[in-house]
Amino acid sequence: MSTMITDRTYRIARENTQAMIIDIQERLTPHIYDHENIVKKTVTLIKGLQALDIPLMLNEQYKKGLGDTLPEIRDVLEGDNAKSFEKVTFSACDNDDSWHYLAQQNRSIVLLFGVEAHVCVMQTALDLLDNGMQPVIIGDAVGSRFPYDKKQAIRRIRRAGGVISTVESILFELCRSSKDPAFKTISNLIK
Repeated sequence: MSTMITDRTYRIARENTQAMIIDIQERLTPHIYDHENIVKKTVTLIKGLQALDIPLMLNEQYKKGLGDTLPEIRDVLEGDNAKSFEKVTFSACDNDDSWHYLAQQNRSIVLLFGVEAHVCVMQTALDLLDNGMQPVIIGDAVGSRFPYDKKQAIRRIRRAGGVISTVESILFELCRSSKDPAFKTISNLIK
């Protein structure tokens, strides 16, 4: 490894990371392109983050209209101390309770996954950047109704300074070593 000193670190460290699930709800998700795969990847990601003790929070957009979080997601979160917030704003950062919870974690890296990529995920990512935090979009666990919208959202977030990753990549990066106690769980999850 190089001995160069830099102000910026590019590795995503477990102790500085938290995660946010965005709007994977009963009346919205069935309309998302490739939603079955996104839900499957989300479940895998949540289980891996739980094994790594990464704080999780859940945001739900206008539950009266869009329904509850999908049961398969709620079931995985059961027993977890994941905080849940209802919002009517597109960006989770515009919801005072959600924003205060995020800020209180003192973890500047926020993994974002859910729907829709070009609305709530993107606006949350841009607000995180505006507030000095680093959003990491889990590309295979986000979606939109139309693939082009997702593609453009990912492009805009990346250009703004967001990081794009995948479920498998982020779990192994947070784990860092096969000697980590969470490695076996994560390895089994991604098989």
